[in-house]
Amino acid sequence: MKKITLIFSVILMLTLSVNKVSAQYYFYDNKYYDNPITFEIGASVGAMNCLTDLGGNKGIGKKFVKDLNLGKTNIAGSIFLSAMYNYMFALRLEATFGKVSANDNVLEKVKETTFGRYDRNLNFTSKITDFMLGFEIHPLYILNANNEDKEPPLFSPYLFGGVGYFSFNPQTKLNGKTIDLQPLSTEGQGFAEFPDRKPYKLSQLSIPFGAGVKYDIGTAFSLRAEFIYRKLNTDYLDDVSQQYYIDPILYSNYFTGAKLSNALLLNNRQYELDPGHSYNTADERGNPNNKDAYFTFNLKIGYTFGREKIR
Repeated sequence: MKKITLIFSVILMLTLSVNKVSAQYYFYDNKYYDNPITFEIGASVGAMNCLTDLGGNKGIGKKFVKDLNLGKTNIAGSIFLSAMYNYMFALRLEATFGKVSANDNVLEKVKETTFGRYDRNLNFTSKITDFMLGFEIHPLYILNANNEDKEPPLFSPYLFGGVGYFSFNPQTKLNGKTIDLQPLSTEGQGFAEFPDRKPYKLSQLSIPFGAGVKYDIGTAFSLRAEFIYRKLNTDYLDDVSQQYYIDPILYSNYFTGAKLSNALLLNNRQYELDPGHSYNTADERGNPNNKDAYFTFNLKIGYTFGREKIR
């Protein structure tokens, strides 16, 4: 948390310094002069969801919204600080907090069409902490920049892109107890038998991009509606990636006690639906060809500062 506070402080000091150097005075309204650089601080509340190997809709699984379960949408929120140049371009630092989850049991009503995805019976939940630094482009203000007689638009649609750093930790429930999945190597991560399967890191980079619309509701305040999609470089947001299960005998070579028991019970949970099901390493577990992703839709409120008050 200290690192995040420091980043916010540095950006604020730099942008305030730039503002003093580059200030050009012209009227914003009858109370304020405007400056080339203004700042906005704000917060948001909204929804977070994900696209992973688990859950989905009927069939073998489709891409993007065709495989989305709206019922697994969770609440998310954020705080942000941005510096905007002439309302055309903005640099924004934002911290987002939320949760993602998915469960194969949502396929119960269409289980005959899911080619074993329902019978796989896996699930996960993970808290998400996300930090991103991004760039906004406001096309209407760019088009309006050389027209001094035209009033600037109250509505401003914009595009967003940047880089992010997020943390996650896939978990599940077993006999009412929350269990972390990553230490269990459910797909043989870190085992000598699978040298190409390294334990995945719980903090990674992401590529956020999206779009939104901003509406000024006065001199100081604005509202936004915004959609941001995070492209990830991991397929383990849900702890599922490899196509097939591993041989359960391998776990006794690496784990003992409760960890061994949990690994054996959680890497393959088909027995919970069918106690007579025999463990088969040829059964399909995941799809390593598509990376996971998560996204947010937020409503934001911001406070703009950096203008000079008329004396």
